[in-house]
Amino acid sequence: MNLPIDFEQYTRQLLGDNLYDRLKTGLDNQAAPTSIRLNPFKAQGKDVANGLNDTAVPWCKDTGRYLKTRPNFTFDPLLHAGAYYVQEAGSMFVDHVVRTLIQQPVTMLDLCAAPGGKSTALRAALPEGSLLFSNEPMRTRAQILSENLQKFGHEDVIVTNNYPRDYRKSRLMFDAILADVPCSGEGMFRKDDGAREEWSLQNVDNCWQLQRDIVSDVWHCLRPGGLLIYSTCTFNAHEDEENVEWIANELGADFVEIPIQPEWNITPAVVGNAPVYRFMPGISRSEGLFLAVLRKHDEGTDGYSEGVSDNKKQKKDKKKAGKPNSKQQSTNVDIPLTNAADFCLRRTTERIYAIPSRWADVYDNAAKALKVMHAGVCLGTEKGKDVIPDQSVALSRLINKEAYPHVELSYADAINYLRKEAAPLPDGTPRGFVLITYKGTPIGFEKNIGNRANNLYPQEWRIKSSHVPEEESPVIE
Repeated sequence: MNLPIDFEQYTRQLLGDNLYDRLKTGLDNQAAPTSIRLNPFKAQGKDVANGLNDTAVPWCKDTGRYLKTRPNFTFDPLLHAGAYYVQEAGSMFVDHVVRTLIQQPVTMLDLCAAPGGKSTALRAALPEGSLLFSNEPMRTRAQILSENLQKFGHEDVIVTNNYPRDYRKSRLMFDAILADVPCSGEGMFRKDDGAREEWSLQNVDNCWQLQRDIVSDVWHCLRPGGLLIYSTCTFNAHEDEENVEWIANELGADFVEIPIQPEWNITPAVVGNAPVYRFMPGISRSEGLFLAVLRKHDEGTDGYSEGVSDNKKQKKDKKKAGKPNSKQQSTNVDIPLTNAADFCLRRTTERIYAIPSRWADVYDNAAKALKVMHAGVCLGTEKGKDVIPDQSVALSRLINKEAYPHVELSYADAINYLRKEAAPLPDGTPRGFVLITYKGTPIGFEKNIGNRANNLYPQEWRIKSSHVPEEESPVIE
């Protein structure tokens, strides 16, 4: 692998000859491992197919799996149904971090979340009753993030499209924040030629400053005593050790040590002695990841007493939440979820959402201050007397399957459905909205109008490839 000369010189000096040579061997001679993480809310009792299963990811052993080969994931309907997520193994370390440090329900923010791998890992690891904000500043990436969070199917999620400074202005407060900040991407060298071509010392310099600005903007949203998980996918100390030391010293925080096992082959700090965790090719079975956890000093409130944690403001907002307005008004729309009584309805210009009642006031505050792209379960859009069911309902872990007639598709028909082609419905299928399933797992809706069926799968989510697989190659079973 041809690496930038400046990168080689700096990184060898940083890591030392032995560690650098192991990294270089991994980059040159070892293929990037393939790994997936099972969705515990949809893949109960399932595991990787025998021909693909290699071993568990040790720091995410309940749901993380290495695969022997890389299948063509695009043509697995269960991927589109959210039964699993394709994720680099090192990034799954957030599962271990959250399960180690968080045992009670919290409100958490994933600040730079697209495409959604770490957010779905967080949502799986957080205690039930927690609320996760998942944010991405770039609009097109935020749309992908929203898609992946809807496929994951957990209702306690709010997806936003905002910059960190918008969160600062919002006065929302969080018990924990993951800042997986934009970086120079050295950890992507093995998989992405573009990452190597775009790398430069100037880009590293730009990144470490941007990272400090991002954390500074959102620091006021972290409650005193709250946890900041800082991560990058790069190797240099400027964006890694030096930045977390700056956070600790300048913003006011203490490092939190995470228990790990020697056989995980996680590299400690290469500058200083703070407890940080480096995943590097040739050393750990992963791509590049750097992670550190800091606990904000428990001193004062940074002037943000009017956040969602403020009791007086919560009571005031709860009173407002009970009054219908243009965005939240009474409606007779049915909620086709198994615990419908635990939800309340909210309307936007186009859609109706089922929001868990226990955090409806938080949603209302967020909707005023932020660009909310998705929250709770989107029930659908009104058209005449109908509510056209949204894909979010089909993919929700709480869908009441008995609310709709449902039709099980073969593999070939499921692929055609995911291409947004009409899937055949058997004779006798009731007219109206029909839930489409594959291997018993919902993948979307059709509307049966008698002589034909309209495919309601989102146009922007469809499989665009015209390739036709010769046969089904299941990833999980």
